[in-house]
Amino acid sequence: MPDWEQHYLTRDVGEQNPASILMEHAYLLPESGKVLDYACGLAANGFWLAYQGFDVTAWDSSNIAVSKINQYSKQCSISIQAEVRDLENNPPTQAEFDVVIVSHFLHRHTLHHLVDILKPGGLLFYQTFSGERVSDGPSNADFRLQSGELLKVFADLTVLFYQQDGAAGNLAEGRRDQAFFIGQKKV
Repeated sequence: MPDWEQHYLTRDVGEQNPASILMEHAYLLPESGKVLDYACGLAANGFWLAYQGFDVTAWDSSNIAVSKINQYSKQCSISIQAEVRDLENNPPTQAEFDVVIVSHFLHRHTLHHLVDILKPGGLLFYQTFSGERVSDGPSNADFRLQSGELLKVFADLTVLFYQQDGAAGNLAEGRRDQAFFIGQKKV
């Protein structure tokens, strides 16, 4: 069984909180619209957005995660369309979402597709591990952003928020090991 399938086998929907980039900047969300929870895991972001009234699609490569999402959404009568999707080898290309949320997923070869799937005026919320490993996250640099990488990759978006605390100052304070980005596609 692949690692991610094993990971989700032992976890339940509702165990995780939505990404802090989403919760702290929810005021930037449109009043309604079509949302994609990209590489959703157990869709903590997607469920929170669905409870806010958004039309949510959730994609992940894990059959187990998607099955659990669909079962939970049916049980709770909340509408999320969860689908198994190989995001690394079959990335989306059509502009159809008002909001895309990505948390703790990094596949550099497909990052530019996130802009392609946003409608004009659409928002991208992105949070993942940064390159300077202070205390948390993966040790493999392939799964960590380089300094300022999101600003370069998403240069065509209007930056609404960006934060990346490095290894400076009091390392016991601040949000270390993470980069946070919100961008808007030009109309």
